[in-house]
Amino acid sequence: MNVIYTPAGIIHGTRPGQGIMDIRAAGLEHMLLDMTMFCSPWELENMGKDKKKPGTKAKSTPGMKTESKPDTKPLISETPWELYNHMKPMLDQYEKAGISTPVARAPYLLWNTEREDLNHLLFCLAQESIRVCKKAGCKYIIIRPLSSGIKRGEEWEANKTFYLKLADTARENHVVILLENQCRDVNGHLVRGVCSDAVEAGTWVDRLNQLSQTAGETQKEEEDRFGFCMDAGTCNLCAQNMQEFLLSMGSRLKAVILRDCDGQKESSMLPFTCSGFGQTNTDWLGLIRGLRAISFDGQLILNGSTTAGFFSPLLRPQLLQLTKAVGDYFRWQIEMENLLKKYNSIALFGAGNMCRNYMKCYGTLYPPLFTCDNNSRLWGTEFCGLEVKPPKSLKDLPKDCGIFICNIYYREIEKQLRDMGIDNAIEYFNDEYMPSFYFDRIERGE
Repeated sequence: MNVIYTPAGIIHGTRPGQGIMDIRAAGLEHMLLDMTMFCSPWELENMGKDKKKPGTKAKSTPGMKTESKPDTKPLISETPWELYNHMKPMLDQYEKAGISTPVARAPYLLWNTEREDLNHLLFCLAQESIRVCKKAGCKYIIIRPLSSGIKRGEEWEANKTFYLKLADTARENHVVILLENQCRDVNGHLVRGVCSDAVEAGTWVDRLNQLSQTAGETQKEEEDRFGFCMDAGTCNLCAQNMQEFLLSMGSRLKAVILRDCDGQKESSMLPFTCSGFGQTNTDWLGLIRGLRAISFDGQLILNGSTTAGFFSPLLRPQLLQLTKAVGDYFRWQIEMENLLKKYNSIALFGAGNMCRNYMKCYGTLYPPLFTCDNNSRLWGTEFCGLEVKPPKSLKDLPKDCGIFICNIYYREIEKQLRDMGIDNAIEYFNDEYMPSFYFDRIERGE
């Protein structure tokens, strides 16, 4: 599973050197190739407004009914920005620094846009972005569905033509197109938009894959041409159950965008930083449980661009260290069961609440040899069907046995074990997103 980070707020597009240096110093290895750094939604929103004359009509748009040609010179050129030329200095420095770009994002419009004349340009930009992907080594590209100027109920037909025309370019460049769940702005209020319903979104992906194969692929390829990227921030704004969304999406899900917001206004805060009344506003519990349930092994995209924008540039190196820690934390929690599968045998340290939670959720599939504890009064007793032994018993373990610390003081305990000369792999079992919990906690005096 890759953890990918967004460059917005960290890297300056035309002067990327310092940002890339900070990224490497923090240990970040994968970055999102974000085309909006060079063609932002705000630029698109304001493009040509001073040139457009009353009475002109929009250019024909992929997926929409053809309209008459404008009575003046077209507002936007057939050939959009040469994105690759603008991005090449940054891509060259990425390559020198050993930073990969597994996923790209194509330019898109604002959710509250009133522009109905830009869908053709979005198509051209998406094509150009796909071509950049091949040069940059991207496997996936996120291309938002069209919505501006499309009537409710006609979204599928409009987007079917849009995406199928892009499928040929994607096939030539060996890129998988990812649809993304969207909000819709209604008088300043964000509501569910195109592909915000998981069943609908899954149906779109399936039908696009079927149609693209019928149109241009004589035999099924190793991977479908279309997949899905779920934006957790959008789910939060739409008040959706993320676990249910993920279960419905299943194997179609290739990427997840992790970002926090208050559930009312659009923002991209670092996860766990947007909270109220002592609680996070985003259902991370449901998200991680859902990702575990579908055995997700795709691309995690961490977007903390709003948080980065709030910080002084002098503090960004430290913020990047925190950002990496958050990304590693999500991967660790999502892959908890994969970590247990890694070892031929397991021993636990700790005979308390966390050990009991382990035995309830994983004890049958991954039974430990025993558990141990620093409390000598527990030695020789049984806890949750496990014999409780003194810590020195860990010295007798086979070398391929993993030791899982079931205690919140894991750093202190790891040091204790290393000081004892134990060189087995030591892991932390602090599963905060288990399928179920015990709420009657054990309280013991020392």
